[in-house]
Amino acid sequence: MEQSTTVEIAAPTDRVWEVLVDVERWSEWTETVTSVRRLDEGPLRTGSRARISQPKVPQTEYVVTDLEPGRAFTWVATGPGVRTTARHEIEALPDGGSRVRLAVDQSGWLGSVTGRLYAGLTDRYLAAEAAGLKARCEAGGVRAGH
Repeated sequence: MEQSTTVEIAAPTDRVWEVLVDVERWSEWTETVTSVRRLDEGPLRTGSRARISQPKVPQTEYVVTDLEPGRAFTWVATGPGVRTTARHEIEALPDGGSRVRLAVDQSGWLGSVTGRLYAGLTDRYLAAEAAGLKARCEAGGVRAGH
């Protein structure tokens, strides 16, 4: 069961990418993340692992399974009977802005049950994350990682 949201951001894709891959700072711009702790060093890359704490959701470890620098990354968390795949995609717009698509897919033999149970929460979280990302990227102040 996949759920997604799309948001247009008045910032170039490199700015959006910079904020998006600085996962340990997500709690600064979205209320849906309490903390993210990277479990390895260096830039986010295929194989990178992170432990995410979120309100109303069990702490989860994600592993990056696909990464296209400046464009997209996907990470996956697995639990008994459930595989959660979260995609983060950035597209350049002709006006110099960006379009971001955030998607979460629940699969596995318990995935459809989990997806239905958490559907409302997932929709709210995706909307809040998109709004927070937009606000952070459009702010002219401190840049992620600086």
